[in-house]
Amino acid sequence: MDNILDEDRAILKKYNQEHLLNGYEKLDEKHKKELLNQIANIDFELISTLYNNTKKENLQNNDEIQPMEYLDKYKLNEKYKYYEEIGKKTIKSGKLAVVTMAGGQGTRLGHDGPKGTFDLGLNSHKSLFELLSDALKEEEKKYNITIPWFIMTSRENNNKTMEFFEKNRYFGYKKDVNIFFFIQGELPMIDTEGKILIGEDGLIKQAADGHGGIYESLVKSEMTDKMKQLGVEWVFIAGVDNCLVKMVDPVLIGTAIDRNVTVACKSIVKANPHEKVGVFCKRNGKPSVIEYSEISNEMAEAVDENGELLYGESHILCNLFNLEAVERMGRTPLPYHSAFKKTKYIDKNGDLVVPDSPNAYKFEAFLFDAFSEFDDMAILRVKREEEFAPVKNSDDVGVDCPKTARELYEKFHHIK
Repeated sequence: MDNILDEDRAILKKYNQEHLLNGYEKLDEKHKKELLNQIANIDFELISTLYNNTKKENLQNNDEIQPMEYLDKYKLNEKYKYYEEIGKKTIKSGKLAVVTMAGGQGTRLGHDGPKGTFDLGLNSHKSLFELLSDALKEEEKKYNITIPWFIMTSRENNNKTMEFFEKNRYFGYKKDVNIFFFIQGELPMIDTEGKILIGEDGLIKQAADGHGGIYESLVKSEMTDKMKQLGVEWVFIAGVDNCLVKMVDPVLIGTAIDRNVTVACKSIVKANPHEKVGVFCKRNGKPSVIEYSEISNEMAEAVDENGELLYGESHILCNLFNLEAVERMGRTPLPYHSAFKKTKYIDKNGDLVVPDSPNAYKFEAFLFDAFSEFDDMAILRVKREEEFAPVKNSDDVGVDCPKTARELYEKFHHIK
């Protein structure tokens, strides 16, 4: 281990990060080994680049933004059955897998644990994980097939997630047979001087790399290899916090196959022109999602000849990919975005710093940044009240909270 320590010291000196070993001697053998392993796996060139990017102003660019075509699921007429039949055939052939991104904690909900274990407040007291499991099983009965379920956890919540599933006997699934778990990637957090932070445990303080890390995580964890072994060709990816998510949708699959695209996403129409959501568009001729802050009021309010918003299709994190597309994106790193956060850390003197305002940068990739890698994709508009009931905020916020999600869930399932 001394050789490894010397190698790490040399690396840290090169990148002016020697402070990472200040508390090394105070650690037990297990944590010493873990810290050295962390250092060995850091891409310091990447961290340096990301830090330099935080100092650059967000300059206005000259991207050409245009509306993007979409299909309304409930205005397809005779095409509905056509797409549905294509999708059903694919599902029955065992070519679909579903992925649930569940790396988050329920902190904003006042819940001490993984968000997927949160009790929505239904009379059944079922967790978000169980609600998704129920929905998936219903589809499996319909098609008389088992659909493999892949769940992405994080280093922060993996142990508690596994304990929860073990306690609930995996809701009838069989671990490593038809339900699989893998861990999301992470990146070190840095301070405003570009120094990597040390956490209270003496190890490097890391944060999950955002939902855009899903592609790389699937590839690195060899989950894409597992999917190929199972005969999977299409992968539906969504978050754990949408209790009405329709993970198995033959119309969406049929649309993608018929249009010969490798990506298809669901959208819902914006509640109003200025709803703070990302919307689908074409950016320099390529599929993209543009943030509400990136478009002018004039663009936000623009309508077509039918009175529909030109930029009205919200991205709701319901995405279908061809497996080959997932593999390709997993080998091509996405750009990272920085977020200025408030976090505790151990300073170079070994003292705990507890800030009262944001003091550190975390870096994350966005899943939709991969869309620009494709020439085209399909967008299918669905109904908000049927497929989108997110649980992101506490009830006192009043929007996308347990109360609103519960009401939508009960209304859709006719629960009194």
